[in-house]
Amino acid sequence: MRRWFLGLCLALGFSYAQECKVLEGYASWYGGKFHGRKTSSGERFDKFKYTAASKHFDMHTYLLVRNLENGREVVVRVNDRGPYKKGRIIDLSKSAAEKLGMLKKGVAKVQVIPLHCAAKDDQEEIIVDLIKTD
Repeated sequence: MRRWFLGLCLALGFSYAQECKVLEGYASWYGGKFHGRKTSSGERFDKFKYTAASKHFDMHTYLLVRNLENGREVVVRVNDRGPYKKGRIIDLSKSAAEKLGMLKKGVAKVQVIPLHCAAKDDQEEIIVDLIKTD
């Protein structure tokens, strides 16, 4: 329990020094053959956690990802680098993609916002998602 609380404090407190860059573009997801492999952060990839690969945000940054096609949202933690496919801004774990409703389609137009910039109203939902990032 202390672990996710520490993450919440880091995301909401210490991150305020970072700029609030908001990205829009396409997200994809990965799971299957990558499950259990080491990520760029050194931890093992777990397709059941809410994590992401990003080249635009620092490792361990918490992000709010909003599916612009259906309005669904998820909070993820960056633990890997990518995506490596042109035109994509973020790769999501299978569980995060499922929450966004994009599993079947494979890609979705999304908005990505650092959590400290977005944490205003939906704090209860954000805390629930944070628990699934670690």
